[in-house]
Amino acid sequence: MSDISQFDANAVGNPNNNIFGLPFSEDEARLVILPVPWEVTVSYGASTSRAAEHVYKASKQVDILDNDGDKGWKQGFFMKEVDRRILMKSDYLRKEAELYIDYISKGEAVEKNKFMCKSLKEINEGSIMLNQWVYEQSKDLLERGKLVGILGGDHSTPLGYLKALSEKHGAFGILQIDAHCDLRKSYEYFKYSHASVMYNALNEIPQLEKLVQVGIRDYCEEEWDYICNSNYRVITYLDKSIKERAYEGETWKQITDEIVNHLPQKVYISFDIDGLDRKLCPNTGTPVPGGFEIEEMAYLIKKISDSGRELIGFDLVEIGIGQTDWDSNVGARALWRLCNLMVRNHS
Repeated sequence: MSDISQFDANAVGNPNNNIFGLPFSEDEARLVILPVPWEVTVSYGASTSRAAEHVYKASKQVDILDNDGDKGWKQGFFMKEVDRRILMKSDYLRKEAELYIDYISKGEAVEKNKFMCKSLKEINEGSIMLNQWVYEQSKDLLERGKLVGILGGDHSTPLGYLKALSEKHGAFGILQIDAHCDLRKSYEYFKYSHASVMYNALNEIPQLEKLVQVGIRDYCEEEWDYICNSNYRVITYLDKSIKERAYEGETWKQITDEIVNHLPQKVYISFDIDGLDRKLCPNTGTPVPGGFEIEEMAYLIKKISDSGRELIGFDLVEIGIGQTDWDSNVGARALWRLCNLMVRNHS
């Protein structure tokens, strides 16, 4: 473990140190953040592939005191470097996807255009490659005894990590904080779309016992049918329903206790930033009115930990980049809370 006796936790973040200005190497850190610079299948706004670099920069402005888990950082957080090969692959395929999406948006048939058929094939193959890369990277970290967080990128990025976690932990559940269900069988014919990540997880990971979604406010008939026919494998708390219950007198604690009771012993947190109120993430890829405050989500995650359940991993995805650093500053603070709560759970 790094000697932090000379580290000044009250000083400005040292640019020569790692994320949050902390003086830990990857080997020393208890928790390692894996950035995944990928946004090939995003269907509206882009820029999430470069979010990790912006969040890393913004993290140096975060004051490292968190009363929910203040000792966490002393066990070490570290973010790996962005893999430029993955970023370049994302950039290339994203251009292909933009042409493809524009083509199908005009009602054109994909099978009538050989170039579009080729693009679709390349994009789906690229997504398979990305899933395998995330699986291998996260599996290596887990085998070295690290706690792991994924920093996207779009919401398709954590699937490989979920598979690695299932091999290590067996049965587990997911708490999904999101404006969207992400339960489409495919979207725009992209099998591993950001809009399909939870469908793919449920269908490809038998160890995934339960998916509990909170904050959902934009979904299609196909997804609602999937939820209703899931035999309670998927439990969905619509943003509208949560707010109506609050309007009628229920407290967030009461609702939170109910949410936590649906979760199994081992819990993964999948945090799409668009689950928050848009004022906190105006440049996220697919913004939707409504959503939560950060403190509401931190309270929910803390209550999961307080219940005796084990937090086995997390992702933070869909952070957009705008003309100011607002989104990345919010993202850095959400990441800080996630890291501290994760390590607090394992202390």
